[in-house]
Order: sequence, then C-alpha cells, then structure tokens
Amino acid sequence: MAQPRIAVAVVTMGNRPAEVDALLESVAKQDVAPDRIVIVGNGCRLPEFARRLSLPGEVTTIDVEENLGCPGGRNVALARLRAYGDIDVVVELDDDGLLVDADVLRRVRELYAADPRLGIVGFRIADEHGETQQRHVPRVGKSDPMRGGYVTGFLGGGHALRMEMLAETGDWPDAFFFAHEETDLAWRAADAGWKIRYVPELLLQHPKTSPARHAIYYRVNARNRVWLVRRRLPLPLIPVHLGVWTLLTLARTRSAAGLRAWFGGFVEGLRESAGERRPMRWRTVWRLTRLGRPPVI
Repeated sequence: MAQPRIAVAVVTMGNRPAEVDALLESVAKQDVAPDRIVIVGNGCRLPEFARRLSLPGEVTTIDVEENLGCPGGRNVALARLRAYGDIDVVVELDDDGLLVDADVLRRVRELYAADPRLGIVGFRIADEHGETQQRHVPRVGKSDPMRGGYVTGFLGGGHALRMEMLAETGDWPDAFFFAHEETDLAWRAADAGWKIRYVPELLLQHPKTSPARHAIYYRVNARNRVWLVRRRLPLPLIPVHLGVWTLLTLARTRSAAGLRAWFGGFVEGLRESAGERRPMRWRTVWRLTRLGRPPVI
C-alpha cells in the first residue's frame, strides 16, 4: 500500500510570530515528517524559518502583497504544491494552532492510505484547557466532540485535503475572504462522491475565540451564506435555507449594529455575483440529510 506524501500549509498575516514559530516547532516534532511545508505571508513579509527552527522537509515561503483572506491564501499554497506535483495530501493549520500530539501526521497518512475515497479529514479543535466549543463540532445541535465518524463538514482551523479531490472539485472559494468557505468546499466534495471524516483523536490546540471578533464578521457571514446557497443548493431549497437561517439569526443576534451589518451583507449577497453556480444533486441532499446535516439548516 503506497503511503501518501504529505505537505503542511500555514497562512499567516504576520501578526502572530510567536504562535507561528510554536506551530512550526510542533510540526517539526511529528514522528512522520512532512515532505513539504509551505508558509504563505498574507499581505506581509515572512522571516526565515527553515534553518532557525530546524524544520523538516522542503520549506517554501511565499510573500503575497495583499491580504487575500483565508481561502485566498490557502489557494496560493495549493497552487505551489500543485506546481511541485509531488504531494498527495495537504494538512492546513491555523497560524495560532498547535499540534499537541506527535502522531498527527502519521495518523493522517494512515487514514488516507486506507481509503482512496477519503477526501477531507477534520481535526478536533480544543483550547488549552481541552474544551471544544460546540460550534467546532461538525454536527447539528449539541454533540459529543469525541464522537468521530463521517460528517458533512469540517473545521478550517485544522484539516487535511486530498489533492486528487481538489483537482476534481476545485480549490477554496477565494472571493469569500472568510466565513462559510469550508461548507462550500465540503458540499462540492460530497457531491463528487468524496468522504468527509471527523477524527477527534487528531487534535489542534487553538485559543478559545468568537468569530464575531472580526470587525466585518456580520456582513461577510451574511453575504457568504447567500453566495453559498446560490452556488450550491437546488433552486427549491434556496428560499427554505435562507428563511430558516434568517429566523435563527434574528433570534440569536442581540447587537443592533450587528443586525444592520448582517442585513447589509444579505443584500450584498443577493446583488453581487456569487460566482459559478454548480448546485448539488438531489441524491447528495439526501446523503447529507442521512448524515444528520440537511442543507436547509
């Protein structure tokens, strides 16, 4: 059985140098070394990493003149890996994350070697106290973060992607900048018949955060949700999804300023182009529903 060749990709804006160093050092301590490490400076110039941190494998740094957002920065790394042509699986990690265990890359390699249709592997995200926020569990409602299995989505903070899958589905939707880009990719993967597996034993330690910490969160979250359903859902499900989601947003959002920004983003999502429309098939809708995440919520 051939062992997949693994790369690690990290995107950073240069504002967390100590955290990036710690993350890369945790990669260097893995009992299976990555074949390549790609670090993208999203609108910043990167320092030299390889010799200073004694990193394994081939290390590539890429400076991008402007901040392309999380999906755009990841696409830069994927394009470089695709040009090298010698990587089967890429592990993408948030720049303020940490691989606590030394066997993460080995486990990832074993999972992909065992199943040629495994497209995405999602890691468990937990803070320094071992707590996993409910929003980081890829299931509807309250769910045990230690229950793994096949799911319909994954967390952007720590995951692995098969390069063969990306060649079929396409890369990240870079226009999203951030928010819902994981769902867009997951739905494309599911529609193409690739499996998505949540593996809680693969731990990425990450500080406890709220997505609303970003100043543009409410606007971009709304805009991207509208783009997402316009791009990926069958026409009859679009008003159902947006109606359910609007009611939930009104019930959950307590900030008047946040609601104004949200409505502005919602209108922006309707007015502006969502990009290529490639709706999932109805059998994919049924499969996602059976896995516990119907695409109308």
